[in-house]
This record gives sequence, C-alpha cells and structure tokens, in this order.
Amino acid sequence: MPQQASATTVLRPGATEHTPRPRAASVSLDGIGDVIDAGRTSGYAHLSERRLPTLGQLVSAARGAASSLLRPTLWPTRRGHWQPAPRSARRHVSGRFRVTTVALEPNSFVPGPARRSDRPHTLEVLHLVSGRAHLITSGADGQMRSAAELAPGRTRVVSGTGTAAQDHHYLVNTGDEVAVLVRVTA
Repeated sequence: MPQQASATTVLRPGATEHTPRPRAASVSLDGIGDVIDAGRTSGYAHLSERRLPTLGQLVSAARGAASSLLRPTLWPTRRGHWQPAPRSARRHVSGRFRVTTVALEPNSFVPGPARRSDRPHTLEVLHLVSGRAHLITSGADGQMRSAAELAPGRTRVVSGTGTAAQDHHYLVNTGDEVAVLVRVTA
C-alpha cells in the first residue's frame, strides 16, 4: 500500500533549502557604562556598598560570647542593667557587632532592646547563658502581646527590619537563680 501524503504535510521545495541570514553586528559593551563599571567602586559615598551581617553571623557571635560567659566569675557584677560584655566574651566575636550582657536577680526585669530611629536596619539577638528568663512583648498601650521563654543554649532574634516600631520588649527572670543574657547588635 503506497503512503499517501495529506495536503498539509507536502513539503515545498523552497522550504527545505537553507537561506543565509544576515550577520548581526558584534555588540561592544564599551559604550554602556553600567555594564562596564559593574563591580567597581563608584567614588560616591552615598552609593557605596553597605553589607549587613546575616542572622547566622549574629547567632554565631552570640554563641561565642555566651560560651566564654559560662564561668560565673565573668558575669556582670551590676545587676539589672545592660553593660558591655567582658573583653574575653567580645574576643570570640568577629565583625562589627556590639556585645552587651545583663544579669538579672530572681523576679526582676530589664527593658529589652529599644528601637533606634537613627538605625532603621539593626538586627539584635539574645542568648540565655544561665538561668531562666522570658521575653515579654507589649504594645504602645501597655498591653502584653506575647511572652516567650528563652531556652538555654538557644538564640532568639529580637528585632530586625520587620519588627513593629511601637512594640516594647522586657526580659523577666522567672527562675530561682541569677539569669545571665548576652545581646548582640549589628
């Protein structure tokens, strides 16, 4: 049985031949400044690259500082106030981070990180070194919004770019012993 071709599958003789296309002109990037200057510094201070640290870097810094504060001799002597961490704790932190510590007596509290208007993109993490503490978040009207226990050995992200500006944080020692916390700010 001979094969029959339908009208739509009949090939025209001119369609199978290769027709040369005109060659495209080679494109030079010399006239495009944005492409040529990509990756170079611009010379303008307001266009300079500002790298924000990652959350992983902050968590690592908090864990390093907390590991050096396991000895009670390095705990802050002044209770209930944020103060710079001892040099041995800051030595474990690489980068431009601010490391502060607080020691809380049982049933005492301290205001947590306050949002600064001059630095809208700050990141802060808390790490519980010893004791038992809760992070209380309240609104501008004073109503408590949430209470979260800080687990020993865990780091909690407290603020970032997505945190509400009107929320207030408080750290409360809910245990029977002194609670020591590390705060790392970038």
